[in-house]
Amino acid sequence: MKTLLSALTAAAAFGMMAFSANAANLVLYTSQPNEDAQATVDGFMAVNPDIKVDWVRDGTPKIMAKLMAEIEAGNPVADVLLIADTVTLERMKQAGQLLAYKSPEAANYDAALYDADGYYYSTKLITTGIVYNTAAGMKPESWLDLTKPEAKGLVTMPSPLTSGAALIHAQTLTGVEGLGWDLYKNLAGNGAIAAGGNGAVLKSVASGEKAYGMVVDYMPIREKAKGAPVEFVFPKEGVSAVTEPVGILASAKNAEAAQKFVDYVLSEKGQEGFVKLGYIPARNGTALPEGFPARDSIKVLPINAAEALKNTDEDLKTFSGIYGSN
Repeated sequence: MKTLLSALTAAAAFGMMAFSANAANLVLYTSQPNEDAQATVDGFMAVNPDIKVDWVRDGTPKIMAKLMAEIEAGNPVADVLLIADTVTLERMKQAGQLLAYKSPEAANYDAALYDADGYYYSTKLITTGIVYNTAAGMKPESWLDLTKPEAKGLVTMPSPLTSGAALIHAQTLTGVEGLGWDLYKNLAGNGAIAAGGNGAVLKSVASGEKAYGMVVDYMPIREKAKGAPVEFVFPKEGVSAVTEPVGILASAKNAEAAQKFVDYVLSEKGQEGFVKLGYIPARNGTALPEGFPARDSIKVLPINAAEALKNTDEDLKTFSGIYGSN
């Protein structure tokens, strides 16, 4: 009997080993919220049932710190990245840490939304605008409205030291004539605080602790639909945008599976999945989610990834000089 059990156990183990050998295991590092990451992975695996995806999620600065430590140690775990901003992936491209892949799906995207050499591709547009509590005394229409006396001590924003989207936002707005670093200095002089990430900003405004905040679009639009007392504004000067690019690690152990992941998130089906989650799709011809205005009514301000990368250290130093190192 023991011999039979041992034989059955061995056979089962061999079967599992055979399955593991035949099934590709893809490792994704992402800054998507947990529910979104799971939905993205589920959608991909439904189309590619022979590929199992393991994923690790954290904010972009933390997930990149983890990855860079692994690269330094000579053992990067991730095959593919889906994180906040192109500046981070531009840095990796320049460092030789990404694998070039020309996805056939790129034909459906504006050239400005992906790297010409195929190192990374934007998957969505996540803009940063103004959220305000419906009980607030002012309905802001401009970034400069947050510096008015009516907003004194009532404004909160995520810190570029914590949030990749907040860094891109600061780098974008400070390049706009009439705003610049003076906007951030005037906000600080008006009692605005900068700390933590976007989630903390939304919570503060929704609870009434603060009346106004800078925040990524999908958070307040989602929460408003659930009954939260918040409204979201796309300011008249325009909005910054992170595009949550996807890229493959040069060290990827499962490059073929990673290429399939890139194709999926850029595909019509993958983009529709992002729309269901409440994001502005990057793919041309895809409808926007409920709660958003027409896409051509949203003025997205430009940013040059290579220039932003070059200026990052100085920009963070400037921001810290105004708000401290929160």
